[in-house]
Amino acid sequence: MSEPANPHSDEQPQAAGRAPADAPTLELAAAELRTEPVIAAEALVRASEGARTKALLGQERALEALRLGAGIGTPGYNVFVSGLRGRQERESVLALLREKAATMTTPGDWVYVYNFRQPESPLAIRLGAGQGAVLRQAMRDLVEFVVEQLPKAFRREEFERERAALRDKYNQRAQELFANLETQARQRGFAVRTLAGGQVIAVPVVAGRVPQSPEELSRELEALPEAEQARIGRAQLELQEELARLVVRQQEMMRELVADVRAIERAFAARAVGPAIQELKGRLAGPSIESYLDRVQENILDNLDRFRQELDARAGEGGAAGPVAPRPPRFVEYEVNLLVDNSALKGAPVIWEDAPSYRNLFGTIERKVDAFGRVSTDFTQIMAGSFLRAAGGFLVLDLDDALVEPGGPKTLKRALKTGRLTLETYEPISFFAPAGLKPEPIEVTTKVIALGSDYVYNLLYFYDPDFAGLWKVKAEIRPVVDLHDEAILHYAACLGSLSRSEGLPGFEAEAIGRVVEYGMRLAGDRRRLLAVMEPIEDLGREAAFYARGEGASRVSAAHVDRALGERILRLNFIEEEIRRLVADQVLVVELEGRRVGQVNGLAVLDVGGYSFGRPSRVTAAVALGQAGVINIEREVRLSGSTHDKGVMILSGFLRGRFGQELPAAMTASICFEQSYSGIDGDSASSAELYALLSALSGLPLRQDLAVTGSIDQHGRVQAIGGVNEKIEGFYRVCKAVGLSGTQGVLIPRANVAHLMLERETVEAVSRGLFHVYAVEHVDQGIELLSGVPAGTPAQAGTMNYLVARRFREISDVLRDRPQGESRMVSASAAGPLPPGPPAPPRPPARGPGGAPPADVSG
Repeated sequence: MSEPANPHSDEQPQAAGRAPADAPTLELAAAELRTEPVIAAEALVRASEGARTKALLGQERALEALRLGAGIGTPGYNVFVSGLRGRQERESVLALLREKAATMTTPGDWVYVYNFRQPESPLAIRLGAGQGAVLRQAMRDLVEFVVEQLPKAFRREEFERERAALRDKYNQRAQELFANLETQARQRGFAVRTLAGGQVIAVPVVAGRVPQSPEELSRELEALPEAEQARIGRAQLELQEELARLVVRQQEMMRELVADVRAIERAFAARAVGPAIQELKGRLAGPSIESYLDRVQENILDNLDRFRQELDARAGEGGAAGPVAPRPPRFVEYEVNLLVDNSALKGAPVIWEDAPSYRNLFGTIERKVDAFGRVSTDFTQIMAGSFLRAAGGFLVLDLDDALVEPGGPKTLKRALKTGRLTLETYEPISFFAPAGLKPEPIEVTTKVIALGSDYVYNLLYFYDPDFAGLWKVKAEIRPVVDLHDEAILHYAACLGSLSRSEGLPGFEAEAIGRVVEYGMRLAGDRRRLLAVMEPIEDLGREAAFYARGEGASRVSAAHVDRALGERILRLNFIEEEIRRLVADQVLVVELEGRRVGQVNGLAVLDVGGYSFGRPSRVTAAVALGQAGVINIEREVRLSGSTHDKGVMILSGFLRGRFGQELPAAMTASICFEQSYSGIDGDSASSAELYALLSALSGLPLRQDLAVTGSIDQHGRVQAIGGVNEKIEGFYRVCKAVGLSGTQGVLIPRANVAHLMLERETVEAVSRGLFHVYAVEHVDQGIELLSGVPAGTPAQAGTMNYLVARRFREISDVLRDRPQGESRMVSASAAGPLPPGPPAPPRPPARGPGGAPPADVSG
């Protein structure tokens, strides 16, 4: 049995039976670390000088989905567009909708009018396009017409004749009543007299004559026999009763006279108002408007005195000296509240609501406060929102913004489900709000185009049971497209359009190529290109800024490189500090020699707008026991679930390779040294496995190589995110400490297509100062790191043989241990966290431009 290596030795001892390692054959050439777009410079210049044909690159599927949703008028075919970022992309969506809207029927106007039967519930009326303004002006003209023409109608000779005839008729009836009363009085020995105040009395006739005073009447009555006095008293009571009936009859006749006069006035007013109402009905057809105009006519005829008072008030103002203060309108009930005016619209409306608050989306009911602080409102204070203004067309809004607005999401969902919109004032503290109006709901057919993120879409899709039925179409803007000439020329056209629209210097062909390379890097795959133009335009603006600063007439490749470099300098303070700490050996990262149970892992840190790679020491320690692999980060609750899964896969690999004939028993701990924050991601699992295999076998590993890659239970090395940042980050650390010529990085073979390294790193590789190796299996990686063939557990002198031997030794010790001896079976794990609410489903995370997510652990 060979002696295990000294864990503290920098040199690998030549133990008996170890086979020499084969020469490495996995190193990548400098040409494999990046690629440049191959297209003629003349073609790039021509494309930049030509017109920009479209803003969306490679989004035919999304545009077709948008056309489908816009073309189907059935409720529920609203469209959710995900992935839009820049203004140009949004304008492309709006342009497509406007193109569709131009072929659609122009929707009608919506108005609110006074409800004469239930004033608290204004009536909603739909009219043809442009007829709302016609109705509003016609109602104002109608009021003016009635105020002016009513007195004229009452001054006509025909009206005066009918009123005089009525007066004569009722005078004659009054005289007949009075004559009948006089006859009855004479029959009873009384005379009827009318006093100066208009009072009618019955006076007894005594001795053939009427007493001239009350005193005389008293003397005459006292002189009469008692029987005659009693008769006169009874007759007087009868006449008083008859006189009371006469007064009642006179009052009835007066009311009949007033009613008949009003009927005449109503008839004559109807002759003036009726034709105007009928003419308006002829101009504005529809059962709702006809019913409303009938109620208007009825109300005008019922309130003729108000129009007389208005005329008198105007006459008084006309004779007053000096300015007259404006009076509030006295005929508000005849106003028309024009909510939606489509008179100037051709086709259907397309409205982009960039501030989707409740008020902006659904309108409100304004309130008026008078000088005494009294709050009031009426139907003319109802204001429409963009949802109603877009009725019959398209409403575009950012759903991410709308969801955080109070009251908005619930109202939007209700309106889309029912097809009805109820306008109301949103009152967060309704206790202090006075009672308001209850307008009649409006039937709307608004198609909503919602812009949002994939996360919001999945959240609503899985947690809102109505969402799938309301947004039946999803148009997904893909962040990356395949790299081809058309896509490259699109970049050139985009930069050319940017320079012309914003007055920037033009771009040279080489500068355009640099921008295309940047798009390839953001895509995370050199065979693909970023499809979202916002980051590309931002880089173009910054490069043009530096070109102007140098007085250059065109933007060159050097200006683009400077813009990229300045971006890093603005954000890489933490990266520089980490490199300084490594160079000062405050952060211990060994970049030379060999160590047992230790390897350099690579992580990506995102500091907000900038990601960079940093190396971390991954160490493993093995001892007797049966606890298995202990993840120290998990024990202290610094490990994420993905990282925990990667560590558990290590146990699966060890069991599958070494536990077929004997238990793969051990107690091992794995740790990220000098790491004091959260760790997640599985890209450190290969580094952890290498450290663990080294600790089990006793073979030291090279410290001048850094490792990244996740593994499966069969040992295959799988792709990870942030591969460019990790390679460049380790290169910069090595450069800060000093390049030795042997330093390098092990990456998964599957990530080779994602390599778009910066030129400095590629130059170092071409000069042999730095190395990049691509591995497919852990056996290849362990051979590079240890210099010993991986072999098989049964092949003497190989890495796997040494690991299997260590497991056999541990198994023998555990088997021979006395039964009563206590031993640790498993390390106590930290208690579980209290259960929380279930996390909403998330779409697969992506880095810039659709790249796989950058690991935050290793």
